[in-house]
Amino acid sequence: MNVAKLRVTPSEIGGGFGGKTTVFIEPVALALSRKANRPVKLVMSREEVFRATGPTAASSMDIKIGVRKDGRITAAQADIRFTGGPFVGSLVDMGAMSAFAAYDLENSKAVGHDVVSNRPKLAAYRAPSAPMVAFGVESVLDELARKIGMDPIDFRLKNAAKEGTQSSYGPKYNRIGLIECLEAAKRHPNYTAPLGPNQGRGMAAGFWFNFGGQTAVSLNVHIDGTVALTVGTVDIGGSRASMCQIAAEELGVSYEVVRTVTADTSSLGYNDITEGSRTTFSTGMATIEAARDCIGKLCGRAAKIWGIPPEAVVWEKGYAKPAGANAGNFEPLSLADIAKQAATTGGPIAGHSEINAEGAGVSFAVHLCDAEVDKETGRALVKRYTVIQDAGKAIHPSYVEGQYQGGAAQGIGWAINEGYIYGRDGRLQNAGFLDYRIPVCSDLPMIDTQIVEVPNPGHPYGVRGVGETSIVPPLAAVANAISAAAGVRLTEIPMSPPTVLKAIESNGHAK
Repeated sequence: MNVAKLRVTPSEIGGGFGGKTTVFIEPVALALSRKANRPVKLVMSREEVFRATGPTAASSMDIKIGVRKDGRITAAQADIRFTGGPFVGSLVDMGAMSAFAAYDLENSKAVGHDVVSNRPKLAAYRAPSAPMVAFGVESVLDELARKIGMDPIDFRLKNAAKEGTQSSYGPKYNRIGLIECLEAAKRHPNYTAPLGPNQGRGMAAGFWFNFGGQTAVSLNVHIDGTVALTVGTVDIGGSRASMCQIAAEELGVSYEVVRTVTADTSSLGYNDITEGSRTTFSTGMATIEAARDCIGKLCGRAAKIWGIPPEAVVWEKGYAKPAGANAGNFEPLSLADIAKQAATTGGPIAGHSEINAEGAGVSFAVHLCDAEVDKETGRALVKRYTVIQDAGKAIHPSYVEGQYQGGAAQGIGWAINEGYIYGRDGRLQNAGFLDYRIPVCSDLPMIDTQIVEVPNPGHPYGVRGVGETSIVPPLAAVANAISAAAGVRLTEIPMSPPTVLKAIESNGHAK
């Protein structure tokens, strides 16, 4: 089929988390519809979703880190094995790249093995590869900090990557906020709150790359002074509200007069999919450019109305004004004033931007976790959780906090309960939510958040992606807390009651 004949209309899908970046049965429905010349609807059962759409990669790894007594890391090595099922492409490369990305190391080596196995094919899952590797690295760092008698945050501060650090995967970092996140974590009251019986505290840092990519935006001014912003990136985290804010900020109008819609694939230039924590960064950048393009045209229209050269007009706080006394003495024109005269000054007014956004800016987070372990049953419960993350600039703080909390909630579920269980015949045994247990409200504490803002120099407003970094530290933070509470190091996930109890009993700590 000629791709030019394919038109995709986006729908409201809620969260994505990687599971909706892959096409499954859509081509079959399309082919059947073309054959039948009728609409065709295909629905997967819950069991089919579990069996056919793919989990994230299964993994195992060996982490070795050397450290001096003063806390300075001398060398680090990671041997990582990921399986993506029967096909190559387990994304182990991103795991190897992110393994030591949070630290300023003179000597590091990460080797990734892409293992083919009799398992379902891989599908992306929110910061693919990074949470598992962070689980290994941050667990070892926790052990080392305890062995040398150093506070876990101080230990990481001593080795933290900063501006100018040569990252373990190649590039030198520009301005980054890991140190600010660590310092905020150390000051946070949750880090020094008293612990109860059988409780332990853990912390971990996390890293994600973020992404920009191809993005197109159109901004149209209606004759009543309202503004329609058309974007091509599907909203899975509140990005339309953020785009409205950005457009309103640039144009100098109120938020209420801007409306953002997500267009189908025939209405704009090519847009990469909503992934890589890219939308507020890249679509925001394109929105800024489209708004500024529109402002240039608005100034041109004001110049026509006043009969002066366009370069004699400036735009300030939502109004076109003469650039100076020599330009003439005219009353400022608002966007609405100019819009209602559009038909007599040249026709519709719009701004456009088509970019391949670069400079996304990496992101770091630090998570604190307090867990309680029942040593008779092995049941672990998270009692307190705190997310501290650098957003660069939080355009819509409540949505940013929601991303932080969502990533933490998913990570807690992954750490304690979630896992695919296979029988000896290689078939999935828990293909449903009765047996694959995700967190419910009673499993989670109130997840506290703190937004750190260290501006990303690659964006006009300093924005960094936030959607994926928040799921990187939880596996390690929860593991470090449970290990402290249980008195024995947990080295595999999920840390379900049988796993925790077996570790306690093997260490001779069972009551």
